[in-house]
Amino acid sequence: MSYRLPSLNGLRAFEAAARHMSFTLAAEELNVTQTAVSHQIRRLEEYFSKPLFIRRNRNLELTPDAAEYLAVISRAFDGLRAGTDKFVEEQDSGILTITTVTSFAVKWLIPRLAEFQALHPDIEVRISTSLNIVDLQHDGIDLAIRFGAGDWPGMVADHLLEEDIFPVCSPGLLEGRHPLKSPQDLVHHTLLHTTQRPDNWRLWLTAAGVPTDLEDENHIDPMNGPIFDQSLITIQAAVDGLGVAIVSGEYVERDLEEGRLVRPFDVSLPTQAAYYLVSPKETAEAPKIKAFRAWLQGLVSQ
Repeated sequence: MSYRLPSLNGLRAFEAAARHMSFTLAAEELNVTQTAVSHQIRRLEEYFSKPLFIRRNRNLELTPDAAEYLAVISRAFDGLRAGTDKFVEEQDSGILTITTVTSFAVKWLIPRLAEFQALHPDIEVRISTSLNIVDLQHDGIDLAIRFGAGDWPGMVADHLLEEDIFPVCSPGLLEGRHPLKSPQDLVHHTLLHTTQRPDNWRLWLTAAGVPTDLEDENHIDPMNGPIFDQSLITIQAAVDGLGVAIVSGEYVERDLEEGRLVRPFDVSLPTQAAYYLVSPKETAEAPKIKAFRAWLQGLVSQ
């Protein structure tokens, strides 16, 4: 059997007024007008079909029934406060959930994450990957690392990294029948693409002075070659010698250092977007989020 409960605002007004024995002091505590408190009490009395206070000139007294009810709701509010405090404590420590695209997680974030865990062993980091923009509040996620212009409504966006794009390939492609000596030599090679960044080859070829207009006899078709749905796969295809990939420099730092990939040309192109650390405004100052933000900003400023 279900019951319709009284208004929470009415119960708060009653508890405060009964504790202070004053509508005026209750109004000050609740940051409302005395009229609003009186209105809430009157509606509560209508709900119960009985008075809660005995009004004697300027003094208030609780009716016997109201005094018993006050003890009940006081315990309820105490439990609510304790539960809220516990929930906030759990939010402020323990598990930190971060969402980003798989390529950024695998190629940039995870190789650096051991340092954060050594500094903050009390915070357990969980990473969720998605190609789509996730609703952080709805899905219970603390932070996102996103690529864009930094303008996500209702979010705090902290700038992390600018992005430069440039071609990379397996070392074997620097030699052979058609060695890569200049950007024009790409005409003899397969271009590798990523779905989310379809214009990258066209933009880079233009910046490198290579014509892409089909009417130019020396043009290179910027749409030539296979397309992969994630940069991580495009990079692996380049490592395996399938062709030349156009990638974000942040994704291939380790591959270049360890010799799996090489940069055949010096030309790099800055993009108009950047990487941001994104959090809901309501939780942006939670200790675990502040700790991760400070660590990440310190990392990228080195």
